[in-house]
Amino acid sequence: MASSSKRSSSSSWTAKQNKSFEKALALYDKDTPDRWQNVAKAVGGKTAEEVERHYRILIEDLKHIEAGQVPFPNYRTTGSSNGRGLSDEEERY
Repeated sequence: MASSSKRSSSSSWTAKQNKSFEKALALYDKDTPDRWQNVAKAVGGKTAEEVERHYRILIEDLKHIEAGQVPFPNYRTTGSSNGRGLSDEEERY
């Protein structure tokens, strides 16, 4: 994906910063004056330019996901595939 190279050039984001970023986006919509400055304050440790770049990368990623260009992860299931959530051993009894 094209945004991968953009991500590596920007500073890293902690899980806490990402959560604060998500909450701030919900609070400060596109019509909010000084939106990116407000989001940056809420996130902490990031400039308005960094949070706006982070947002633009997020939007690009969402476009790729919605266009079906990102494969679903291959999650492992626990237990057997018998549909009842029982392991093979439990199924035998």
